[in-house]
Amino acid sequence: MNEKLAVKPPKWFWIVSVLALLWNLMGVGAYLQQVFMFAEDLELLTQEERQLMEVQPAWVHGAFAIAVWAGALGCIALLLRKKWARAVLIISLLGILGQMTYMFFMSDTFAVSGSSAMIMPIMIIVVGFLLVFLARSATDKKWLV
Repeated sequence: MNEKLAVKPPKWFWIVSVLALLWNLMGVGAYLQQVFMFAEDLELLTQEERQLMEVQPAWVHGAFAIAVWAGALGCIALLLRKKWARAVLIISLLGILGQMTYMFFMSDTFAVSGSSAMIMPIMIIVVGFLLVFLARSATDKKWLV
């Protein structure tokens, strides 16, 4: 890193970046839990919930994977003060938008889970946009090189 061109970020940047990494690691955990769900776990779901899982297209699983893994990598890049964090976080946001498009418009998720189940997906979308904004702002302020 060219230290002469870099500007030291404020403390809040580090706190937000660590919290964002933890947020994305929880997403990675949720993804792994879904991917490695055993038959016994599926039996604990209601018939409607199980059917939602079974009919979900492979591209939605792929979008989920891209969202969480790129999100975690992007947050690591923020902590390493790398400019490419923005590009990776944009890729994560595209994965989020793909997954949530399916959830909101192409499935019966909220009919099965209720409208209160919309809170977390909306939070995920908002955080995705905020992380892209943070990376862009940090790049503009020369915190990332």
